[in-house]
Amino acid sequence: MRTLSFVRGVAIIVATACVVTLPSGASANKIAENLAKIEARGLSGISQTKLSGMSAAPSTFIRASAGSGEAIFSRTWLASQPQARGSSEFQCLAEALYFEARGETVKGQFAVAEVIRNRVKSSRFPNSYCGVINQGTGKKHQCQFSYTCDGKPEVVAEPAAFARVAKVARATIDGQSPDITNGATFYHTTAVRPSWSRKFTNTARFGVHLFYSRGARTASN
Repeated sequence: MRTLSFVRGVAIIVATACVVTLPSGASANKIAENLAKIEARGLSGISQTKLSGMSAAPSTFIRASAGSGEAIFSRTWLASQPQARGSSEFQCLAEALYFEARGETVKGQFAVAEVIRNRVKSSRFPNSYCGVINQGTGKKHQCQFSYTCDGKPEVVAEPAAFARVAKVARATIDGQSPDITNGATFYHTTAVRPSWSRKFTNTARFGVHLFYSRGARTASN
C-alpha cells in the first residue's frame, strides 16, 4: 500500500507542476494522459500478486459453526465464539440464563435455554422469549421464573458469567444447539419439588435441574 501511495503521490506532484506551467489554453486531456502514463510506469514494477493484495477487499469475519455432538456444550466452544449481541429477545434470554442458571454446567445452561425456546414454540405459552420469561410477573404465585418476582433488582455482578451465558443465548436463538431435554417445557432445581412435577413426565436432568414435559415427548410440549 505504501508503494501505491508513493506512486500516486508522485503523479499528483507532477500533475500540479503541469497545471502550474502549462499555458492557459492547454488541453485538460493532455494532463490526464500524462498522469496515466506516470502511474502506469510506477505500477509496472510491482508484481501482480502484490497488486492484488493491495487492492483486495478485506475478508468478512465468519462466526464459527456449532460443530457436532457434545462439542458445543463446553467452555472451550463458548470461548471460541465472538462476543454475543442481539435484540431485546436475545437480552431477555441472556438475562434469564444468568439469573436462573449461571452456576450450571454449559450443558445445563443450554437445557434451561431449550425449555424457554420450547415454550416460545408452543401454543400454550407466549410466542416470544421476553413474553415467556416475563409471563406472570407482578402476579402473586404466577411468575414463571422466580428471579422476575423475588423483589430484588436484576443486577449483573459477574460480567464474565454473563458473557458466557449470553453466548448460550445467542446459539440457542440461532438454532445451533441440538435438543437435549426431549421437549421439556418445565424445570425446577433439586432443592424443591413443586406439585406439578408429579403430574408431568421427567425427561432429563442436568446438574441441579430436573426437566419435564406435559406427557410423552411431542414437538409442541
